Amino acid sequence: MTPGAPPRSGWPALLLAALAGAAQAASTASPLDGAPLWWLQILSLGGLVALLERAPTVRSAGLRGWVFAIAWLCATFWWLYISMHTYGGLAAPLAVLAVLGLAAFLGTYYGVAGAVYRALPRRAPWRRSLSFGGLWLVAELLRNTWFTGFPWGAGGYAHVDGAAHWLAPLVGVYGVGAMAACLAAALAGALAARRWVAAAAVALVLCTGSYWPQPELPASKLPPLPVALLQGNIPQDEKFQAGSGVPLALAWYSEQLLESRESLLVAPETAIPVLPQELPQGYAEALKERFSRGEQAALIGIPLGNSSAGYSNAAIGLKPAQADLYVYEKHHLVPFGEFVPPLFRWFTELMDIPLGDFRRGAVGQPSFDWQGQRLAPNICYEDLFGDELARRFIDPARAPTVFVNLSNIGWFGNSIAIDQHLNISRMRALEFERPMVRATNTGATVVIDAAGRVTASLEPFTRAVLRTQVQGRDDPPTPYARWAARWGNTPLWLVGLAVALLAGLVPLRRR
Repeated sequence: MTPGAPPRSGWPALLLAALAGAAQAASTASPLDGAPLWWLQILSLGGLVALLERAPTVRSAGLRGWVFAIAWLCATFWWLYISMHTYGGLAAPLAVLAVLGLAAFLGTYYGVAGAVYRALPRRAPWRRSLSFGGLWLVAELLRNTWFTGFPWGAGGYAHVDGAAHWLAPLVGVYGVGAMAACLAAALAGALAARRWVAAAAVALVLCTGSYWPQPELPASKLPPLPVALLQGNIPQDEKFQAGSGVPLALAWYSEQLLESRESLLVAPETAIPVLPQELPQGYAEALKERFSRGEQAALIGIPLGNSSAGYSNAAIGLKPAQADLYVYEKHHLVPFGEFVPPLFRWFTELMDIPLGDFRRGAVGQPSFDWQGQRLAPNICYEDLFGDELARRFIDPARAPTVFVNLSNIGWFGNSIAIDQHLNISRMRALEFERPMVRATNTGATVVIDAAGRVTASLEPFTRAVLRTQVQGRDDPPTPYARWAARWGNTPLWLVGLAVALLAGLVPLRRR
């Protein structure tokens, strides 16, 4: 803080906090082209730190942090409005209030972090930077964990191409975000104190890290796997309609599954939009017969279950010489979409979309073995939770060689959600150094290599098949995969709390 400078207070400071929050949202996926903007994420967080430092009271600092988070989160997942209003029939004012309410609730973590940061004793600038990074880390982990978690748009995703991408295999997306928060606070502190050399040094570190060549991974010992990723582009408002979307989906996906000749075929989440017992006569039998012979396999998204046993959002695997049907059941369910939180049944009843309480699959379910590859499915936004995907690396001998994401982002229209989800999947590939293939209803249907780079893709909102190859990897697990498989995010919790409090509270002994 510049000596003698008047503290920012009132509405101008809150407006600046909101603008910084909106910039934070744009940094994870640019509204222009969907690209992550690491430098914008640093600048937006640096602006927040400057506002916190100049807050006249702890309460005002907490309010600024809260407003920053509300603007950030609203600008990040505003597309929830589309699912609730356009496809769910919820009145527009209620849909707006629902998005705002969710952002305000999740934003409390960051508001508290801002208040605690302001309340800590004023220490050396580098210690203030560590305190902010630790508090930011704890707030991000809270959003990832509490009430089943909704960590969409975490700040670390802005760095999938940025200055800290090389940290992802070591500390994961939240460690990347914490490092970025420390550097943002250091930059803000140096500029406020007019320490130009220190500010230039921080900027140099950021730029060098961003443009430093990413080392190439050693050649994989596994042969490439030919894949066909199906993108049906079934209109979301018709997808579950018996007279339109259902017959269209059944006909198109059946045609592609029966005729494609790639080694692995992947159809997206609920590609078959009805339960197996509701399929037309002979439909399931034709698919089983198709993949019971030859040299091809398929992973297909389909709901499973019945009224007595419960229902699940699932994927089935078909391949030759298969004794038992492979089934993967989604573990991390979407609040309000796949399970109804207590006391919120009234809210879901206001919408006309196929909601329900699905049963959860287990964490770390077995992979689908095919042609020397271990294919690990995950459904829709399950790939946000790297700590859960890491459970599949507990036994390195059974660790995935390829991740397979089956999604339907059609609920959110032609919005930035597609690019945001793509960058999330790219970060998972970086963390685990495993490729990920994504088969989606409307996009982004892509192949991502083990370095987080998109190697093949389809144009969103087209009905097409992506025919390409994926290079699986059987390398030893990354450091992040090893420790997250055993302890989840617990080490990050401990580091965040320790750094935030020790750097801010414990005085250094002077010689």
